[in-house]
Amino acid sequence: MTLSEQIDHDLKEAMKARDAARLGTLRMVKSALKYAAIEKSGADAVIDDETAVSVLRKQIKQREDAAEGFEKGGRPDSAASERAEIIVLSAYLPAALSPEELEKIVTEAIAEVGASLGTPDGVGKAQMGSVMKAAQAKAEGRADGKSLSALVQKLLS
Repeated sequence: MTLSEQIDHDLKEAMKARDAARLGTLRMVKSALKYAAIEKSGADAVIDDETAVSVLRKQIKQREDAAEGFEKGGRPDSAASERAEIIVLSAYLPAALSPEELEKIVTEAIAEVGASLGTPDGVGKAQMGSVMKAAQAKAEGRADGKSLSALVQKLLS
């Protein structure tokens, strides 16, 4: 079962269970997935799991930003609602990599690209883009860009 099919199935289950919060979140995700499919190749297109994971990550990022904004604006109830949606969405993401696995992947990517480590003149940081691209391909969506970027930067400097 693909990720889109799983979301459709869970949407129907949320309807049957009358779980309004989960239902609303899944409807928004289904809409975002449909927009991604249309953007990709038309209304009848079916998106693969990789694209679906990318859409989910984008939705989670939007909700994190919204929750942060609500907290700064003094609206903790709205922030809590956004965080509840993040929990629902996170259940559909692949298991995250452990810090050890992430470091191994980044080290392999650095070796693969041939980046120089720890150079005092900053040459290593100039190669960050190519290392990030290789590391993201190896991580296969199981690590967020922020933690990956921080680790690449740490190892290159």
